[in-house]
Amino acid sequence: MVAPAYVGNAGEGSDDPETAQIINKYLTASQAPSNALRGVSMEVEISASVPELQKHGKLHALQNISKLGQITYKVMGFQGDDTVKKDVIARYLSAEQQSKSDNRMAVTPANYKFKFKGKQKLPEGKAAYAFQVSPRKKAVGLFKGEIWLDADTCLLIFEKGRLVKNPTVFFRQVDFERAFEIKNGVSIPQHMSTVIDTRLVGRIELNIDYSNFESDTDPDRSALSTMLWPQ
Repeated sequence: MVAPAYVGNAGEGSDDPETAQIINKYLTASQAPSNALRGVSMEVEISASVPELQKHGKLHALQNISKLGQITYKVMGFQGDDTVKKDVIARYLSAEQQSKSDNRMAVTPANYKFKFKGKQKLPEGKAAYAFQVSPRKKAVGLFKGEIWLDADTCLLIFEKGRLVKNPTVFFRQVDFERAFEIKNGVSIPQHMSTVIDTRLVGRIELNIDYSNFESDTDPDRSALSTMLWPQ
């Protein structure tokens, strides 16, 4: 996503009435998507590489989110090194399943401090509100960085940052960027890139593209449990 140009700036967090209003609209807008993104499916293409080992892999899968919020995957194809599939891609998906079901990870004032950075002009001519966010505690899954909200709907369209606590001692740091598109009043994942600096194998690069978002009214639950996680 191309970096936008800042066209304004406001004061500190919710002390400013206008800023507080934006945050409240964001919280209200985010409630509907949290429910709308249940009972749906989308295709994901995950590319991962370990440059120092010259290993890479690409996984094509169907992601399903049940009406209860449980995330499962059906593998539709894989190319590349099997180690990358098991030790990089599968481990990431397993961690994602856990974090998505934990409300303590949500980007809300209960978990984060918000500081309004200004209104931004996006390349396509639209506008967005930029906030710096910092977690209220140091916990796995929380990050320090930025979120951008669509100025018209206050829905999330972009976030980036660094995890404040690594999920394993083998990670030195984890940086990520996530882009979303708004479809039918919902923030839909579009792309994610992650760079992990590890202690054992150096840099790991992970990129995910999402497509073909569909409402899944009657999913075949048995067909969506074929992902084999590492033991």
